[in-house]
Amino acid sequence: MTAPTIDRQRWMAILARASRAEIAELVGPELPRHELLKAPETGTVMVEGRAGGAGRRFNLGEATVTRCVVRLSDGPMGFSYALGRDARKARLAAILDARLQREEATSPLHRAVSDLAARQGAARELASRQAAATKVDFFTLVRGA
Repeated sequence: MTAPTIDRQRWMAILARASRAEIAELVGPELPRHELLKAPETGTVMVEGRAGGAGRRFNLGEATVTRCVVRLSDGPMGFSYALGRDARKARLAAILDARLQREEATSPLHRAVSDLAARQGAARELASRQAAATKVDFFTLVRGA
């Protein structure tokens, strides 16, 4: 994969995990001129899991997802997939995807997305530490050996 592809996958994952308020803050108060190529639509996807995180795959269940495709007036197309039924979030995330494609990697928008990623990472780390604090180690005592 090329570097731009990896960068795009990274920011799309960040946007997918972000709240609508966080995405709206990145877009700003005024939406750029754009055309809806595929209006936000909601459907379901099958979620797969792995036993222990590394075992065989199994179907965990279905999740609701909303997707959207837009084209900015100056050409770039943006795509988004958002868990749940939030059509506004999906549209805003697609607009951001298109804007991020046309801007330099050092732009304020890219830096804002990187800051959002850092906040998401810190929240994930905190949740992980809180879960680890409740971990119980069970052991078996061998009697009469």
